[in-house]
Amino acid sequence: MTDYRRFYIDGKWVSPADGRDFPVINPATEEPIATISLGSAADVDFAVTAAKTAFESYSETTVDQRLALLQRIIEVYKAKSNEMADAISLEMGAPISLSRKAQVPAGLGHLLEGVKVLGHFQFEELKGSTLMRKEPIGVCGLITPWNWPMNQIACKVAPALAAGCTMVLKPSELAPLSAYLFAQILDEAGVPPGVFNLVNGDGATVGSAIASHPGIAMVSFTGSTRAGVAVATAAAPTVKRVTQELGGKSANIILDDADLGKAVKDGARGCFLNTGQSCNAPTRMLVPRSKMADAASVAKQEAEAARVGDPRREDTTIGPLVSRAQFEKVQRLIEQGIAEGATLVAGGIGRPEGVSKGYFARPTVFADVRNDMTIAREEIFGPVLCILPYEDEDDAVRIANDSPYGLSGFVMSSDIERARRVAKRIRAGNVHINGARADFGGCFGGYKQSGNGREWGEAGLEEFLELKAVFGYAAPTK
Repeated sequence: MTDYRRFYIDGKWVSPADGRDFPVINPATEEPIATISLGSAADVDFAVTAAKTAFESYSETTVDQRLALLQRIIEVYKAKSNEMADAISLEMGAPISLSRKAQVPAGLGHLLEGVKVLGHFQFEELKGSTLMRKEPIGVCGLITPWNWPMNQIACKVAPALAAGCTMVLKPSELAPLSAYLFAQILDEAGVPPGVFNLVNGDGATVGSAIASHPGIAMVSFTGSTRAGVAVATAAAPTVKRVTQELGGKSANIILDDADLGKAVKDGARGCFLNTGQSCNAPTRMLVPRSKMADAASVAKQEAEAARVGDPRREDTTIGPLVSRAQFEKVQRLIEQGIAEGATLVAGGIGRPEGVSKGYFARPTVFADVRNDMTIAREEIFGPVLCILPYEDEDDAVRIANDSPYGLSGFVMSSDIERARRVAKRIRAGNVHINGARADFGGCFGGYKQSGNGREWGEAGLEEFLELKAVFGYAAPTK
């Protein structure tokens, strides 16, 4: 096993103050592959002290200096892209093809977008005699999940660096290998000591210490809604800014004029991508009631065509779930869907046929799902598609919005104006029309219990800035 027990603090790899060993498990084999240390509040305090010291100088760097730093990070990241893909696939089970084509490029995309935004962003604007100035908020605590590790780390680190902030990162203890490599990348790129710090640990200890630390000005958290509530609660006494990207139960509205076969096929693939472990996955597919049988048939074919297996194989399309706990949660919710009367079309309980080891779930499709069923309300975070019937366009929008979540939405129609009209009615932070891919220059975040604040692009940079008004900066206009 590889030893990853050290933390990256103040530009050096250091031993934890009082670390506890924690095994990193390969979800495809259920075997340990590395050992990390779970840190403590003392480690967080050490990292925050380093970040506060570094903030004094880094916050005063010029835009050109920060652009040059980001460019160096990009070059090193590119050079280590294959190593990064291997780490992600090994730690959380993403098929190696997905790691290479999506997981690693997502991180690169946010770094590139950081350069693009920083190159034109206006940090100062004169309004009359008052200077409106945007300044780095300070030391930032970044808490990231395991499902898209580089996407979530880079979309926080890039704007934080661009803004002139310093930071302490706590990646998921389930998938820390990619974060460890990312810290090595930043070190090789010459990030000044103390600007970026990494402390491994669990949410209850290190996550809570980051959220409650008085030296941290802002926390950017991505994870479950339950954990997001805990972070916000811990942060409240110090009145720090908290941005949260939380759970989702995204609706995919297939309107009656859409190409049903293509829309269902694409929607099922989107649901199963990354083994269903995406907060914005289109897990609720809404189809006209008269087309339920046809939609279920197409989705069944797609589920049965999926290649579940060893994530190291190039032809694998669905890898394992990340952990035993996640596997057991998915199994419980599939059982609940059956018990509550949804029609099981494909998949079901247990591992795929011929698989005896690893946290592999069967790609599962439920039809005739009611929106009050547990499987339509809770975020399953597995390869489970729920197909719900609707009566008309208004009913489809009502069902889509009848959710405690509001992260993403999807609309499929042959009439672009109709699709635009429906998209505007969906109460979600981002909506995809006719399979449009996400745009890193847009924004990402949710309504309701899917969180607050935004990531990506210019909106993401704004979250790491404070707005200051300097009155009397210029002579009054006569």
